Amino acid sequence: MLAACAVVVAITLIRHKAAPVDEDPSETPDVIEYMTMWIGVVYAIVLGLAIAGVWEARSAAQDHVQAEAQALHEISERVQVYPAGVRDRIRADVNAYVGHVVTVEWKEMADHDRTTARGAELLDRIRTDVTSYQPATDFEAQAYQPLVDQVAAVDQARNARADSVEPTMPGVVWFGLLGGAVITIGMVFALQIRRTARELILAGLFSALIAFLLFLIWDFDAPYSRGITASAEPFLSLFPGIKG
Repeated sequence: MLAACAVVVAITLIRHKAAPVDEDPSETPDVIEYMTMWIGVVYAIVLGLAIAGVWEARSAAQDHVQAEAQALHEISERVQVYPAGVRDRIRADVNAYVGHVVTVEWKEMADHDRTTARGAELLDRIRTDVTSYQPATDFEAQAYQPLVDQVAAVDQARNARADSVEPTMPGVVWFGLLGGAVITIGMVFALQIRRTARELILAGLFSALIAFLLFLIWDFDAPYSRGITASAEPFLSLFPGIKG
């Protein structure tokens, strides 16, 4: 933001010194003012849509984490009706999976935009534990299918989380956003804003605002690897024994 302000102010001052002595800044053609207004309106709409898109993707990524953690918690709780040996084994595998996600896999997503093969193996182990058990009583049989459904919910949420680790904005969109910023700020000079300190301040604030909004889009664009990221807090809150 400071760099954007500095560039705009520097160019304005240089243009002011290089301007002809007889140039009248008040004689800006009406068509340029009209074009500047509409370029600003169109670019504001594009920025708003981009911010809404990346924010929605970030929120969806957090929802995937919440759904995965909740399904794992349900598995851990619902196996209460199973025999102690089976119950403890399933809970141990669930804890191992959660521990791997919040310590190893989360860092892998942040650094390399991908999940780990080990995480998939641990999930397969949970699925095998749940599906291979043969209920011995009607009470256990009633709990069997909901447990299988929760395993499927974990798998679905994990796949959704894996699909959302990469940036959501295509390169062509970034080309349009950056190109639009250059054009929008460039139109400021077409209006010959160079005369007073007030105009310089307004031009600097305008460019800083655009720089901030572009940074905001970039920050939200990768839900798991940049500043304001989706959090692993759902795992940690539902499994307090796991240390992230």
